Amino acid sequence: MSTAESRERRRCRNERGFSLIELIVVLVILGLLATVVAPKVMDRLKGAKKELAKVDIANLEQALDLFSFDVGRYPTTEEGLQALLVNPGGDQWKGPYLKKITLPKDPWQREFVYRSPGQHGDYDLFSTGSDGQEGGEGEAADITSWGGR
Repeated sequence: MSTAESRERRRCRNERGFSLIELIVVLVILGLLATVVAPKVMDRLKGAKKELAKVDIANLEQALDLFSFDVGRYPTTEEGLQALLVNPGGDQWKGPYLKKITLPKDPWQREFVYRSPGQHGDYDLFSTGSDGQEGGEGEAADITSWGGR
């Protein structure tokens, strides 16, 4: 065997690529990383949705306060939050009281619940959380405009 043939064989051996065992080891490592990182990312996402709901509720509260300042009362349950965008009737209305032309939805793409008069104050404003049902605990808990946000 000549030196050129021997060099050619070594070059071919070096260019073979990864073995099946090397690929399996890499996949196992990636799987372990995913099992450690994924739950933390999901927890952050859940917390972010709750925080976003709180921010949207605070913005709606400011708009409701402006409405009340101008009109002398909060919108009724029947008028709903739509009264922040469209005049429910009366000369004192100086809206719209929201920058966007549509009402915001909660992070789970549901309408915020508004009741006036409320059980917890002049009005109750809340998101029903991830389960879409009033009440609940943890991720499914309501995010409210009154205490215990």
